[in-house]
Amino acid sequence: MKQHIAAAVLAAVTFFAAALPAAAQVYVTVAPPAPVVETIPVSPGHGYVWVPGYYRWNGVRYVWVHGHYVLHAGHWCPGGWHHTPARGWWYTPGHWC
Repeated sequence: MKQHIAAAVLAAVTFFAAALPAAAQVYVTVAPPAPVVETIPVSPGHGYVWVPGYYRWNGVRYVWVHGHYVLHAGHWCPGGWHHTPARGWWYTPGHWC
């Protein structure tokens, strides 16, 4: 009996966890402006990676988030705005690849 309850709880958690990213996705009907051209400053030291700036939707308008350095020993895959005619624009956040 305990195994059945544990399996049911695991299935429910998996179902709702899989549904969260889709439910949290925000679509914007207005395209983002052209990216801001940023001058990349000199790295603060070994192991720092530049994370480029991007536009964030604040619920009313696009707001530029400036690029910055982070200390990491990997490769940063920048986020980006994507478009679909049916739903509009959505942002995929940057992440470590």
